[in-house]
Amino acid sequence: MLDAIGLSAQHEAVYRAMLQRPCLNVAGIAEHLGITEHEVRAALDVLADLALIRMDPTGALTRVVRPQAGLTALLTKVEAEAAVRRRQIEATRSAIASIVAAHGDQDPIIEGRRLAGLETVRDRLTELAYSANTECLSFTTGGGQSPDTIEAEGHLNEVALKRGVQIRNVYQDSFRNDPATVAHARRMARLGGRSRTTPTVPMRMVIVDREVALIPIDPADTRLGALEVQSAGVLAGLVALFEQVWNIGTAFGDQMPVDEHGLTPQERELLQLLAAGHTDESAARKLAMSVRSVQRMMTSLTERLGAASRFQAGVNANRCGWV
Repeated sequence: MLDAIGLSAQHEAVYRAMLQRPCLNVAGIAEHLGITEHEVRAALDVLADLALIRMDPTGALTRVVRPQAGLTALLTKVEAEAAVRRRQIEATRSAIASIVAAHGDQDPIIEGRRLAGLETVRDRLTELAYSANTECLSFTTGGGQSPDTIEAEGHLNEVALKRGVQIRNVYQDSFRNDPATVAHARRMARLGGRSRTTPTVPMRMVIVDREVALIPIDPADTRLGALEVQSAGVLAGLVALFEQVWNIGTAFGDQMPVDEHGLTPQERELLQLLAAGHTDESAARKLAMSVRSVQRMMTSLTERLGAASRFQAGVNANRCGWV
């Protein structure tokens, strides 16, 4: 219910447990919710990033922020960002309309259409699930999916798989830490679907029968809707992109591979992102991880490189061929 402000169902459950039973520690919350302590700590990292709990510099919990303040502030921020985005889109639409009006006779017809809003996209995905003949290829980005999304996607995939449609999907590595997504991937595997993961995924995307593709209007805000593309040239490029990412992915259920330096794909991607100038926050968004998880991973890498600082870690990583 709170995924729009960055909370998965599990994050929300941990937050509610802390509000209802403030005396519980990490072990107590894990026992109360029937999850692992690792999952509780991951949820605490997200709650801290969203300022729903306060933690001291050592990482110890100090207090839970009341929902009247914390959740309302998050919603206000999301609403403000959405308002800014709507104004930007309207300004862009006006600029495009002006260009089209001036040069429309010279432009070729684009084979596709705009699907405004999530509901319109979901309706179109339902139609495609029932009309697909051979295969469905997709990218899924971000953190753990909401239960409603998993249920809807699972039903549509089941419909297609039972009709003999081959389904391949690429998630981000961070999805391996979300029990609901892992359970969903295993269920799809039992039905014949295949899933792999990579540290980052270019954008959300669905390709059906290599004849139609849905890509986001704005990859940074998929709630705005999607573009349905039917151009053979564009589809060829999107299929090639999918196959390239699929070929470097790790199958769900397989152990994460490590390279000759003992680095997982996620660790190597983090080093490359930071070397390219990304902050912890932007790297966390790219990897669909919490900022604290990124910082913990970087601390581990710094220790393994025998460095006393991040700068020295970067120098050592370059010298050792890690980046």
